Amino acid sequence: MRGSPVREPEWTGGLTLGAVGYGDRRSMPLKIKRVYDPPATDDGVRVLVDRLWPRGLTKAAAHLDLWLREIAPSHALRQWSAHDPAKWEGFCQRYHRELAKNITPVARLTALAAKRRVTLLFAARDAVRNNAAALRAYLERSADGADPRRRSKASNASANRSG
Repeated sequence: MRGSPVREPEWTGGLTLGAVGYGDRRSMPLKIKRVYDPPATDDGVRVLVDRLWPRGLTKAAAHLDLWLREIAPSHALRQWSAHDPAKWEGFCQRYHRELAKNITPVARLTALAAKRRVTLLFAARDAVRNNAAALRAYLERSADGADPRRRSKASNASANRSG
């Protein structure tokens, strides 16, 4: 995207997971939301997790704090899944394997979520089965100490929660 870069969030305080007021991941889950939905005061840091810029949306209208495109599913995985609900389980498994190898952006997002409330933004029409839901499941499993490379019913339950 041309123009000025999306501004980095400024961190205030040193809150970490489990700190007073933030609790753990189970009590303060990452939110997910369509990037086309209007921002809310409780969104916290708004992070776009899509590789491609959302169609028809200006940078100003998106109200982004960060565009973390390198954490998005690979082009090949996006093409393979093609937003087919029948491929959701396979998409999650493959995306989680990609995330396990993509250490830098995962660590960046994890550090941000440890300090601030984070809303993961996506452009897909399906509010339940999308890369932000799969990413949230991966991060929550990682925060709970589970091996994020191993899939379980918990990941599907996380994807089925409303954002």
